[in-house]
Amino acid sequence: MTRLRWPRWMPIDPYILLLLGTVGLAALLPARGTGADVSSGASTAAIAFLFFLYGARLSTREAVDGLRHWRLHVTVLACTFVVFPLLGLASRGLVPVFLTDPLYQGLLFLTLVPSTIQSSIAFTSIARGNVPAAICAGSFSSLVGIVVTPLLAAALLGGGGGFSADSVAGIVLQLLVPFVAGQLLRRWIGGFVARHKKVLGLVDRGSILLVVYTAFSQGMVQGIWHQVSPVRLAGLLAVQAVLLAVMLLLTWYGAKVLGFGRADRIAIQFAGSKKSLAAGLPMASVLFGAQASLAVLPLMLFHQMQLMVCAVIAKRRSHDPEAVTAAEPGAPGRTAVGSGRH
Repeated sequence: MTRLRWPRWMPIDPYILLLLGTVGLAALLPARGTGADVSSGASTAAIAFLFFLYGARLSTREAVDGLRHWRLHVTVLACTFVVFPLLGLASRGLVPVFLTDPLYQGLLFLTLVPSTIQSSIAFTSIARGNVPAAICAGSFSSLVGIVVTPLLAAALLGGGGGFSADSVAGIVLQLLVPFVAGQLLRRWIGGFVARHKKVLGLVDRGSILLVVYTAFSQGMVQGIWHQVSPVRLAGLLAVQAVLLAVMLLLTWYGAKVLGFGRADRIAIQFAGSKKSLAAGLPMASVLFGAQASLAVLPLMLFHQMQLMVCAVIAKRRSHDPEAVTAAEPGAPGRTAVGSGRH
């Protein structure tokens, strides 16, 4: 939790600083010629290995247990893959006043990406919500997103994203096949993955940094960054702030209307209002190709914004009278999926 609160006055994730540093490196020393070919090949291999590890980590038993609380998971999936994309489509009306067409494409792609796992769990835990439900909800979202995100991107972005049968085949070969392979081999390698979780976590993040460097190098070489001005970036940030506020309010009060208790509402709010940088970056690299650098800019900005805002909300929720009462000795626990339902 310390990482999410650093520094105290502004919860900036240090990994975001590494991402920004990688973008700066790509701006100063972009990969060209043979170096670009090597970087692209290494990035492709890194993406495949990344999703292989995702498959090896996902516990089938946890997923089956999570089905007991299916209403919560359907709610999160609806927020992630229905409500978010609808808001993304509605933002089309902001072009060209607030957004350029390429930034809009990136914003729309952002709304199609699955939810996070780690930060959703962390914030749900801080707010004293239903942590097991957050774990399952994030896992389901990531699993569904491997298939649904590319399909939605092909349907909604169309020619703007350069999608074709080859794009779909690329998703299957680079993302879905390694994920399924990881699931099939989990019986034999699951223990090894669990024992070396920290080391493999570094591999995860290193792979994403490589993907970012490759994408932004291609953008620099092609000169697409001349399309983005400070005014446009400010407009993008304003639009994303509204998007995040709408989803946070909708997931919190919408869950209340649906009859969920406080602990479940917390899990729904944090899992249903956030987007995964770890899943989105590799997907964008496969789907957008040379245009990936501009496409992932909205996702990178939204990721940091959601961390900062949700850290504040989680801290305030932890001081709610209901949360304090639940934390007292002898109070009912939240150890089972769905136990937060009142």
